Amino acid sequence: MHFSIPETEDFTDESGSSYTGYHIYINGKFHCTVRYRQLHNLHDQLKKEYGATTVPYFPPKKFLPLSPNQLEERRSLLEKFIQKVGQHPDLVSSEIVNSFLLSAQVETCDEKSQECTLDVFLMNGYQITVSVLSTERSHQVLEKVCRQISLPDAYVYYFYLFLVRDEDNGNITIIRKLQDFESPFISQRSLGGTHRIVLRKNYWDPAYDIELATDRVALNLLYVQAVTEVECGWILCAEEDRQNLAALQAKGSKQAYMKNVRSLKYYGYIQFEPCVADFPFPGAPVLVSIGNYELSIRLQTGSSQAPASSGGGTFKVTRMRCWRITTLHDNSENGNKSGPDFELSFEYLVAKDKLMWITISSEQAILMSICLQSMVDELLLKKNGIKRKMAGEVTQKQSWSYLKRDGSSQVLSSSQSSSSDGFSSSLSSGSQSASNGEILSPTRAEPASLASSSIKRLSEKFSNVNLKSTQGKIHSSSTAPVENDAFDGIGDDDL
Repeated sequence: MHFSIPETEDFTDESGSSYTGYHIYINGKFHCTVRYRQLHNLHDQLKKEYGATTVPYFPPKKFLPLSPNQLEERRSLLEKFIQKVGQHPDLVSSEIVNSFLLSAQVETCDEKSQECTLDVFLMNGYQITVSVLSTERSHQVLEKVCRQISLPDAYVYYFYLFLVRDEDNGNITIIRKLQDFESPFISQRSLGGTHRIVLRKNYWDPAYDIELATDRVALNLLYVQAVTEVECGWILCAEEDRQNLAALQAKGSKQAYMKNVRSLKYYGYIQFEPCVADFPFPGAPVLVSIGNYELSIRLQTGSSQAPASSGGGTFKVTRMRCWRITTLHDNSENGNKSGPDFELSFEYLVAKDKLMWITISSEQAILMSICLQSMVDELLLKKNGIKRKMAGEVTQKQSWSYLKRDGSSQVLSSSQSSSSDGFSSSLSSGSQSASNGEILSPTRAEPASLASSSIKRLSEKFSNVNLKSTQGKIHSSSTAPVENDAFDGIGDDDL
């Protein structure tokens, strides 16, 4: 998760007292506004649950009014606190943090929990209308949607809810995956307009398709998404392949269609809007695709800027030593924005003992980095034999409190797992079977402590890509880039 507190706002409460509100942005989008004491209460609860040595430093209370410089220092320290919480795998996935962020979103929007209808779409535009509470979390809405279309519980978390935007030219842009610390109803309503919630695949390895295709409903979800991506050009097809797929589609041969489409370039990839990269040459107009554990860069068709010898490239996630996100602030005098707000930079092993930085400038840079993180998560989870959780799985009931802005406290509790990554915390043993939604590829049984340690090391390094602020698009210093544990196993045979 990418947390930031880039700005504050002054408020006045019902008694006439003024206070400072801190605007929390998650993955580049505004999420909620909270007071210092609300974050302080969150810190106290995390410290009680996980111990003082685990929880990041929190700026102490001040008993006198703060000067402007002190307010800015507090904002910066609160931002570092929430960013470090986002880096810690246990903290960021905890019920305490998820519920705090959901409750803060609900309070910020002044939303009352009430029955409402929510439209969720398949990629082809088919509409599924479900009855939800306006404050329900993403995994709760997901399970309701999947229950309504009769998708077996074992396959629910192979899919997830995504926010997309319909463009004027008929294309679809994926905005982000909905997280479990937010209400899909509130998030979609806040964007409104051409934004919709869609049900899409939630994995990268196309081998999972084989097991899912044994179920009629899961097969139909995969088929609908594949047909849509072929039609909109996300999956590259030669004319002969396109005609063959059209014939299979006309006959309703879904299994054969899926078998054929899986062999095509960019099947299972997420396609991003046209952007600019410094590869294969500085200022190159490129198209970026991410999938199959790699990032692909290719020049836009008809680019007049390309040297005769230039071309695109494919970059495996296991050869990325590290990456970072840069936030760009354009402080030009005329105030006109001259380019994207974000850059994704990654350090890539191009040859033995030779690393190269590649930078992509795109409004979707944060989504790109989240996709890279998700692929590495999936690789390590597969390695450690962790299976996907099933819909309806419950955990030990927990209770905690949410301190509201007015100082009143709300007791919350949950008996359901809130994990939105779709993976269970239990380990399988030996080679996994294809039943109950488990990962299909053979895995090695490892002690739970070893698996947990491996995942923790990854998340500590990967879960919050560094955000560094720049003035006038001149890069300032930042903390060290996030390193990739999956990079460690590359040997000479891979180069």
